[in-house]
Amino acid sequence: MSQSRRDFLLFSAKLGALGSLLSRARGQSGQQPEAGKPAPAAKPPLFEISLAEWSLHRALQSGSMTNLDFPVAAAKDYDIRCVEYVNSFFKDKARDAKYLADLNQRCRDHGVSNHLIMCDGEGELGASKKEARAAAVENHKRWVDAAKSLGCKSIRVNAGGDGTREEHQKQAAEGLVALAEYAGPLDIDVIVENHGGVSSDGSWLAGVMKLAANPRVGTLPDFGNFNLGDGKQYDRYLGVSELMPFAKAVSAKSHDFDEQGNETATDYEKMLKIVLAAGFHSWIGIEYEGERLSEKDGILATKALLLKLRAKLA
Repeated sequence: MSQSRRDFLLFSAKLGALGSLLSRARGQSGQQPEAGKPAPAAKPPLFEISLAEWSLHRALQSGSMTNLDFPVAAAKDYDIRCVEYVNSFFKDKARDAKYLADLNQRCRDHGVSNHLIMCDGEGELGASKKEARAAAVENHKRWVDAAKSLGCKSIRVNAGGDGTREEHQKQAAEGLVALAEYAGPLDIDVIVENHGGVSSDGSWLAGVMKLAANPRVGTLPDFGNFNLGDGKQYDRYLGVSELMPFAKAVSAKSHDFDEQGNETATDYEKMLKIVLAAGFHSWIGIEYEGERLSEKDGILATKALLLKLRAKLA
């Protein structure tokens, strides 16, 4: 072999070694993944979107839809894969094992998970009489059991009661803790929504949470339920900020939208910034209550707004 041929082969070998070294360096620095290694995982979304059953209350109340249809509609009509039930739409089924199994099967068939059950009409957990509080706790236990059967994380309850502001606060905390003592071993949380009256006073409900001081007791801040009665409204942004430290779910209440797709009563961007600032990145439930748009259009408009802002704030 000639000297020039040997020089050429030696140069080529050195060049190849240098290329290999640079390739390994790029892989170690993260600039370019090494062959055979998976690409970095996508960042999780800022929050997840669920659908509250009350958004379809007109269809359910008219009989054109049943509770069993709800998770199917969530998946097929809205491409939402997590749902929040309302107990009034299957009031007599809380301990009907066959019914709950059927509901679970429909969810599995459509890739839907169950997040919570909103419970109304089961007594006042903040009643002044101990017997009434105990009865309310007992009434709610069946919904804790139903939530467990459905794979939910929580039941949403109300903090109704009587007495002075301070008495009612203490009574509500006692009732919630009593229910949480039953729900805790089942891995179910007991959460309270601002739902009219004194519960729509963010400082009052936050005070209930502080008195309860139980990890299983929390809040479900609703963007719009701040009606104190007698024509008085609590500041919704202040109220949500007061309730977010205890939040285990959030309700994105909506009624109507302008031509740009913004909700007309609530500044959603401002509200979502409050939610995210509290470190909340879990489920935000669409709860459309408007009348101008159909239920379907209202749900889709709310979802579109949440998705737009989720992308903007990411």
